[in-house]
Amino acid sequence: LISKYLTEECTLDKMLYRPADFYAQNNIVFLPGKKVMHLKLKSRTAQFEDGEQITWEKLLLAVGGKPLAPRMEGMKRKGVFTFTTLDDAKAIDEFLENGVNRAVVIGAGLSGISVTEALVKRKVEVTLIVRSRIMRAILDQPTSLIVEEALKQAGVKIITGHTVAGINGSDTTEYIVLDNGTEIPCDLVVMAMGISPRTELALDAGIKVNQGIVVDRHMATNYPDIYSCGDAAEAYDFVYGENRLTPVWPNAYIGGRIAGYNMAGVNREYPGGT
Repeated sequence: LISKYLTEECTLDKMLYRPADFYAQNNIVFLPGKKVMHLKLKSRTAQFEDGEQITWEKLLLAVGGKPLAPRMEGMKRKGVFTFTTLDDAKAIDEFLENGVNRAVVIGAGLSGISVTEALVKRKVEVTLIVRSRIMRAILDQPTSLIVEEALKQAGVKIITGHTVAGINGSDTTEYIVLDNGTEIPCDLVVMAMGISPRTELALDAGIKVNQGIVVDRHMATNYPDIYSCGDAAEAYDFVYGENRLTPVWPNAYIGGRIAGYNMAGVNREYPGGT
């Protein structure tokens, strides 16, 4: 719902998946701002940045994904954002108050199209940079062309078959340069090129990782009593009939429930996502 937050169609209260008092009411110890640095499998302990450790009987790695960000000139420039978290939406919202007129969105997956829609609704002129075609991972070519036409009718300029070589300007973003040397003026750049699973903890601990953290139909890893779900997990895809990364919200929700049941001793099987 972060795109709806950006357009002010949805308030934070309506976005919360659980009420604020849910954790306390359900006897859940919630530790915000804590980063786990290492997992010690033999002693079943997780070590935080500050050296503190906690132990587990069952462990769930629901660590999500991080935005893909290519190495290019100007990535740290003011006016360059990603679009995966509420903080991203808040930062873009605040930046738009400076009088942004032109934006470039790099990437045409679900996140790229969502932020494009939100920016158009905020009266920003958007240029969408598409390497191949719109929402390639979700739509076939005829459907992709329908979405492309709808975007054009909404006033979005679409550039296909090119990538961005650099983001230039003095203090803030002023223009991007494509791989063919074309310069496109802009005040704002959104990097929406997908995500990569956060597999560092699992790899460091010796848990099986392919593209993501490999799990079975119970969302269990290859190590006893350790589970994974969501964008980090490489779980069963019922269309392909094999394990794949499927980083979308419905699969995270269903996979999380299956993991929770099995961690609590109730046998449940993941039906698969796609």
